Amino acid sequence: MTAARWNSLYLGLGVLMAAILGFLFWSVPRDDSGMLWYDPMIPGGWMAWTFPVALFFYLIASLLIIFTLLAVRFPETPRRGILRIETTRGDRLFITLLGSAYINLVWLFFFGAPLTWPLILCLIYATAVFRWV
Repeated sequence: MTAARWNSLYLGLGVLMAAILGFLFWSVPRDDSGMLWYDPMIPGGWMAWTFPVALFFYLIASLLIIFTLLAVRFPETPRRGILRIETTRGDRLFITLLGSAYINLVWLFFFGAPLTWPLILCLIYATAVFRWV
């Protein structure tokens, strides 16, 4: 594929992802006092689709799309890190997501909400995984 076609693909996906994110913000319930970030987006639905939950799944889907494009556009050979296993970008993403889930669960068990500090820990952990694993 030529560079111009890749650029148009990136632009199209960027517009689509921005439109979906705009739809998520548009669908947040509101009342006279403002946006109700933690109220269900679908009243009476089978799952508590609050804005933070929807944003979480949006970010995971966006990461999968980005990493798929990276794998197609810039194929890589697996590399060995400190764990002595061969990993690709996708493997490191999976290790990062799994480890981040455990970091948040342990934080919730010992300290409860809010999850600001574990988010910072997860970003440090993700940087370490993508650098050294």
